[in-house]
Amino acid sequence: MQEELLLTPGPTPVARRTYQAMSQGIIPHRTQAFKDLSVRIQNRLQPLFGTTHPVVILTASGTSALEAAMVNFVEEGENIAIIVSGVFGGKFKDIAERYNYNVHVYNVEWGRAVDPVAFKDFLATIDNVSAVFTQACETSASVLHPLNALGKVVKDYNAQTLFVVDAVSALGGADINMKRDDIDVLVSGSQKALMLPPGLAFVGINDLSYEKLNQASDKRYYLDLRMYLKSLEDDYTPQTPAVTLYQGLDDVLEMIEEEGLEAIFSRHKKMQQMIRRGVEALDLELLVGEADASPTVTAVKSSPEEITLIKDSLFNDYGISVAGGQKDLSGKIIRIGHMGFMFPKDMLTILSALEDILSKLRQKNYYGKALTAYEER
Repeated sequence: MQEELLLTPGPTPVARRTYQAMSQGIIPHRTQAFKDLSVRIQNRLQPLFGTTHPVVILTASGTSALEAAMVNFVEEGENIAIIVSGVFGGKFKDIAERYNYNVHVYNVEWGRAVDPVAFKDFLATIDNVSAVFTQACETSASVLHPLNALGKVVKDYNAQTLFVVDAVSALGGADINMKRDDIDVLVSGSQKALMLPPGLAFVGINDLSYEKLNQASDKRYYLDLRMYLKSLEDDYTPQTPAVTLYQGLDDVLEMIEEEGLEAIFSRHKKMQQMIRRGVEALDLELLVGEADASPTVTAVKSSPEEITLIKDSLFNDYGISVAGGQKDLSGKIIRIGHMGFMFPKDMLTILSALEDILSKLRQKNYYGKALTAYEER
């Protein structure tokens, strides 16, 4: 049985050293050893997010952070604007509709990034928007939104309006910084570019969101971020955390520090370009244009019949896992992850497999075309 190559946009591969860190033995979470672990993690997490405030860590899926980013900062009856450009923008919308908010949805064609100028015009039609919600990377469509430009739009509208960003599939792979990009709340998860198994979610805040948090009502419990921040004053957690994942996180953050953020962003961009140029050389279609393409995941289009055959053959014949399309894009695309503990050699592996699959499927010689396309450009 061949070893599986995991190239989905989450979960993603975990380094052997990180598995070893998670197997060193359970640390009781009310001990000095855990406090020391918590301090190390915070000292490295905050620069990664681009904030000077403690980053809340939830033992839960990334969806918990999306919900926490709403229920801690938005009050009943307030206006919020949500950018929906795929499944996960739709998840923000679904969460919001469970609560008594006035929800204003800005729909973007799947496969395109939001136009900041058009969104500015949309925002101007709504009074007193308390928060704007968007994805950094809309994973379902492999789109990267222009956060820096959007942050300026939000703050030009009203400096007190919160800019809330879901970076579950972007943080650690795309260049995002809360301070630089005017982001007030940044959420993420452990199982994508942060190179861990699923199970941790993160909420980063700044001065403005911290101030609003302390004015919020008391209609939540497990997701009450104030409770976590209070515990972090003593380097603890309010409930039992996933200690083994904390140990893994400590190792992952050390790995990020060792490689350096600029080198990490460069590696992700190189993998993106290898896949995009290789896919074009194989006469497959890219869902997203160059300017809007995410550095962490690429959506590839073909006929429904061919997409199914490609996805099945990658797994059954080559041991390579990729993801299919979701909802409106179901059966129309495959999504190739290139984030976290993935490297250019992994891109060569899948491109070689695609050359073989399509050469046989189309009775056309593609051998060598995808592997050399990036270098020839």
